[in-house]
Amino acid sequence: MKFLDILGSASSNMLRSKVRTILTITAIFIGAFTITLTVGISSGVSSYIDKQLGNIGAENVLLIRPKVDLDTGSGPKKYDPEHTVNSAAQARSGNVTLTSKDIEKIKTQDGIKDVQPIIAAVPDYIQNGSGDKYQISTQSFIDGSRFDLASGKLPDNSAIQPEVLLPVSFVSPLGFSSNESAVGQTVTFAIKTSLGKQEMVSAKISGVQQQSLLSDAGGASANKKLISELTAIQTRGLPADTANKYPAASAQLASGISDSQLQMIKDGLKSKGYQALTVADQIGIIKQVIDAITYVLIFFGAIALLAASFGIINTLYMSVQERTKEIGLMKAMGMSRSKVFLLFSVEAILLGFWGSGIGALAAIGAGQLVNKIASAGFLKDLPGFSLTEFPILSIASIMLLIMTIAFLAGTLPARRAAKQDPIDALRYE
Repeated sequence: MKFLDILGSASSNMLRSKVRTILTITAIFIGAFTITLTVGISSGVSSYIDKQLGNIGAENVLLIRPKVDLDTGSGPKKYDPEHTVNSAAQARSGNVTLTSKDIEKIKTQDGIKDVQPIIAAVPDYIQNGSGDKYQISTQSFIDGSRFDLASGKLPDNSAIQPEVLLPVSFVSPLGFSSNESAVGQTVTFAIKTSLGKQEMVSAKISGVQQQSLLSDAGGASANKKLISELTAIQTRGLPADTANKYPAASAQLASGISDSQLQMIKDGLKSKGYQALTVADQIGIIKQVIDAITYVLIFFGAIALLAASFGIINTLYMSVQERTKEIGLMKAMGMSRSKVFLLFSVEAILLGFWGSGIGALAAIGAGQLVNKIASAGFLKDLPGFSLTEFPILSIASIMLLIMTIAFLAGTLPARRAAKQDPIDALRYE
């Protein structure tokens, strides 16, 4: 008996008791639907977060700040002239900075290729021509960062012309008809010196950034040329030790860094008095919440699959009992134990295939409906955010897992059928 014959026979045998088969497939369907929809939501949210990682840093970059010890329980700390932060109160107020001396010190850490200070400037306003003026903040663009772009491209730090990545929320107020029309246009920043004199800096819009949950809606990323001009004006007239202070620094890691090497770099920087965070560290809590919700929903799906497994066992045991004489006849005609085992195993796998397939398709359909409702509702201000995504590989993996569970559940009834004695089976009433 060839495999195709076994497959055909298994398919027809499933239809002998339609109600029992449908109920078993329904149980599998519930588990497959729950797990597929859960994985879809997790993939959609994770995909959106991955697209937004550039808003807080780059994958191969460490964000470095001064290490702050807020523990005051052990008594007062001695003054250290080498340490920028001198009190817990100063740390709480946000007055935590790095100096040029800190930047040079960080460069001595093994495993770091380059270190650049993160520079922030606060212009008075941004304006397009003679249009309305709007408040805005700017921060230096970090090479390697990935932003979710609505149009255009990222700022070029090697460009000799000032460039800015404009938040999408500024496009219409500044008088541009669309994201595409804003790209390449020139805007003007007004910023005051330390003495209160206002000066103007022009910059080209390199691209438009989609609105994000992970970034400041009123902030723009500036290339080195623009941020340098803005900060030069903003700090003009200030003492050098006040002007050359930075909220943080970005450190470019050497290629091929392993997890253990990365931890050694973090520990090395910690011993020097700095706190180093990767993008994964910064979004760790968000990821943990998403993973926790995902695991809970998958757990409920797993319970449904466990119940479905007992349904498969019951269905096949009943099938073996009802077809005892038929099994005896097949074995009397020369069908081997392995072929009988394979016949019932294929029935179990088919139950898993149909249940998981229908469940996955239903989950995808429900996911598309959820996306439309969410996009028109609570996600309307976050373009590009698809609440559910269904990677083909993930769907295939779920179906394969469920079919494997179905096969394992059908093993006991299949073994019982394979071990039937043909003479006793033919005598069975």
